[in-house]
Amino acid sequence: MKILITGGSGFIGTHLVKKLMDNGEYAPIIFDKTLSTTFPDITVVGDVRDKNQLEQALNSVDLVIHLAAEHKDNVTPKTLYHDVNVGGTQNLIEACEKNNVNRIIFTSSVAVYGLDVNESHEESPLNPFNEYGQSKLQAEQIFLEWYKSQPYRSLTVIRPTVVFGEENRGNVHNLMRQVAENKFIMVGKGQNKKSMAYVGNLVNFIVSILEKNGLTVVNYADKPDLSTAELISLIDKILNRESNRFSIPYWLGICAGYFFDLCAKMLGKEFSISSVRIRKFCSNSTINTTVMSKLQNDDLIPLPEAIERTVRYEFIHKTRTQS
Repeated sequence: MKILITGGSGFIGTHLVKKLMDNGEYAPIIFDKTLSTTFPDITVVGDVRDKNQLEQALNSVDLVIHLAAEHKDNVTPKTLYHDVNVGGTQNLIEACEKNNVNRIIFTSSVAVYGLDVNESHEESPLNPFNEYGQSKLQAEQIFLEWYKSQPYRSLTVIRPTVVFGEENRGNVHNLMRQVAENKFIMVGKGQNKKSMAYVGNLVNFIVSILEKNGLTVVNYADKPDLSTAELISLIDKILNRESNRFSIPYWLGICAGYFFDLCAKMLGKEFSISSVRIRKFCSNSTINTTVMSKLQNDDLIPLPEAIERTVRYEFIHKTRTQS
């Protein structure tokens, strides 16, 4: 099976391509605006905003896994969310139709459910709170229209929660780094719970459903859900240190976020603190994984073990190697 992975040079894409290569039954091709440092020989450098580049890359492809997205917080200009996530999806659909590609797996996001939600399931109301979530929801709708237009098409929409793992440089890594460097300050009481997804488990799941037919919409997270306080305590335990963290009230944290928003606007630069990040950090965001558990056949790495693997790789093994 010849598989095109848009955004394949990124964090999830690199892990996924490695899994596909190890399997031996698949021929993955990366389509990304950045040349993959791990798999340069199978990378087609291109932008999903360029339909002609997509049309050429999709020649003789059997399946598309659409990972490419603009996803960072506080992207400037905000129109990039629409241009890449919505416009790029429309380009991909048209390129698939031209090349007669009828199988797509799309990684959407739990951001389509909104902020501060508990145990959202696939039929829960969709109420994204920011431009990123809105763009992901619009992309889902484009894919659904494509699927419904022909009876022989197959579409799987995966809504992963926040994904972490070795070599990631996203929000979870930043949190772990702050704890490891003793720079972490708890905002609020830390009782809010978060669903999380380990990249190794997620790519195993994607590979397990490559040949699934019809329409599937599925949440992805690794259980059990941990509170922020439990997560910080676990990281401290792995690092073999006391877990006695300084905390500030939520109102003070959100005020600091708005202050940095203002500074970012005035100075034209991005800061690691923002009101959006504070709101997301302090919110509940848990999802129901009943549908996923029925589809997942492989043994999963338990969440606490996945967190330990990541912390040891990033902040113990690497530190010793570099020193």
